[in-house]
Amino acid sequence: QVQLVESGGGLVQPGGSLRLSCEVSGQTVRPYAVAWFRQALGKEREFVGATRQNGMSTNYADSVKGRFTVSRDYAKNTVYLQMNNLKPEDTALYYCAAGRRLILSTIATWRAYDYYGQGTQVTVSS
Repeated sequence: QVQLVESGGGLVQPGGSLRLSCEVSGQTVRPYAVAWFRQALGKEREFVGATRQNGMSTNYADSVKGRFTVSRDYAKNTVYLQMNNLKPEDTALYYCAAGRRLILSTIATWRAYDYYGQGTQVTVSS
């Protein structure tokens, strides 16, 4: 059984940075696609970014391109979301998700994943 645990959220000022971690246990993360999603209060959950199976490529939502980066650390079995130049509209509960059957057309689809974390809150405010 794969378990995902997010950490690293918090309160940050606009323009600041945070790095979220998604620690994977139960299996090696290598064959899994891992994505980050977020859900702001009163809004639908949305795709943020993902690293494909075996870390072959990454995909990002247009709203975060150039500001957010998804990366893997195989030694720590962890996937990171580095968030720079944060904006108030980035405020949300951030989730990671993992799956082994993702293709390009489903990489941004929440229900296409097999395992999910509990989320970590990010608040961007002055």
